[in-house]
Amino acid sequence: MKFIIDHTKRLTLSELEKFYKDKDATIELSEASKKAIKDCRNYLDEKLKRHSAPVYGINTGFGSLCNVIIPEKDIEQLQENLVKSHACGMGDEVPQDIVKLMLYLKIQSLSYGKSGVQLETVEHLCDLINYKIYPVVYQQGSLGASGDLAPLAHLCLPILGLGKVNFKGSQLDTRVVFEQQKLSSIRLKSKEGLALLNGTQFMSAYAVYCLIKAHHLVKAGDIITAMSIDAFDARIDPFKDHLHTIRPHAGQLQTAQTIRKHLEGSQITHRAKEHVQDPYSFRCVPQVHGASKDTVNYVTNVVETEINSVTDNPTVFPEEDEILSGGNFHGQPLALALDFLCIAMAELANISERRTYLLISGQRGLPPFLTPNAGLNSGFMIPQYTAASIVSQNKQLCTPASVDSIVSSNGQEDHVSMGANAATKCYQVLNNTERVYAIELLNAAQALEFRRPLKSSKTIESVMEEYRKVVFVMRHDEVVHELMRNSQQFLKSHFND
Repeated sequence: MKFIIDHTKRLTLSELEKFYKDKDATIELSEASKKAIKDCRNYLDEKLKRHSAPVYGINTGFGSLCNVIIPEKDIEQLQENLVKSHACGMGDEVPQDIVKLMLYLKIQSLSYGKSGVQLETVEHLCDLINYKIYPVVYQQGSLGASGDLAPLAHLCLPILGLGKVNFKGSQLDTRVVFEQQKLSSIRLKSKEGLALLNGTQFMSAYAVYCLIKAHHLVKAGDIITAMSIDAFDARIDPFKDHLHTIRPHAGQLQTAQTIRKHLEGSQITHRAKEHVQDPYSFRCVPQVHGASKDTVNYVTNVVETEINSVTDNPTVFPEEDEILSGGNFHGQPLALALDFLCIAMAELANISERRTYLLISGQRGLPPFLTPNAGLNSGFMIPQYTAASIVSQNKQLCTPASVDSIVSSNGQEDHVSMGANAATKCYQVLNNTERVYAIELLNAAQALEFRRPLKSSKTIESVMEEYRKVVFVMRHDEVVHELMRNSQQFLKSHFND
């Protein structure tokens, strides 16, 4: 599918989800965006011909070297030096899906015609996507202010014919791939290196990826929880609508309604109960899941604003005849939002693990550890350990990155967001939450087998039917890792729409 990048239209998460999931996706700039880019570059070229005054990053050094004037003959070399010197990332590689999103978002930001780049430069970035040439980018190196400098330097090295790329399953030198594909590198003009490196596209790409997964997980979490409710023979009373209309948080109302819908027609739900109340991990699902949903929606608004923004520096305003040096590259909005998303998703894992703990506790007519012959068999004793371990790691990862700042560039960059660290740890928390949900799903499905011949709702029984095609009922001890892994794969595939 071809995706048109058009700065006159609002970019959404759903559009980006379609893009990164489409393995054959190609992109193209709209005519309006091409014109905006060319007009801005022409303005900048004319401006530099008429004025010799220092303009940050165009004829000056960078960071604390902003007062060093660069001779006209060295201006183009300055831009190449910038990209090479800033390509100093470390750590694990950024996943290729996120690199793909980084490229898209960098092109989107440049498409507004406020960055002063050549059209040729932006089209070279488009070529990387269209030829499925994904730069090797590293997770560590950005402070989340002055832009995601190190990651974006690695992202943009290939258009200069430098660095390494992933291509057709192999990691190769860019020059080798360009020769194979008959692609040429470019030489940057004034301002371009800075436009490529300044920006929040590393943080934003991670945020987009995490949010897409978060939206899927909150939906999956409600279905898995509904399974657990019937598996534990919990009461439906805490989900009745009029209980929540007197405390009408949007996520709380939605969660209660969704759980009721998922359990509609269940024989287990509507039979008489001996117990008066359920533990909080069941009774307070609307309040806990709902608060996380409200957070996901808030973060979505922040991120959709960010991906429709110009975040490099300095910014060129042809209409106003101004080149302004400001701070739109500062990642504080994303850093705070990503820390918040970390906490919200970790809480979903936290309450999920508590439900798993209760399912194996031997209460409500269920056998200890959900095995017919406890003692000889350990059953599902240890998956709960695994969930507890993951939940504990999530709690450590929820220490906020955004409250930290370390002075850099000789004090010129004296407050930074650390949003890149918030982004990478949020990615870990989302993956961890998915694993914890997969473990709850495994336990809830096993526990429901002990409620037979009673049936749950049509929704739950339909999920169970599909689930049993990939995860069997464990009647005696097995290598449980295989069941957990299959459960996670089912969660990814079945709830990922």
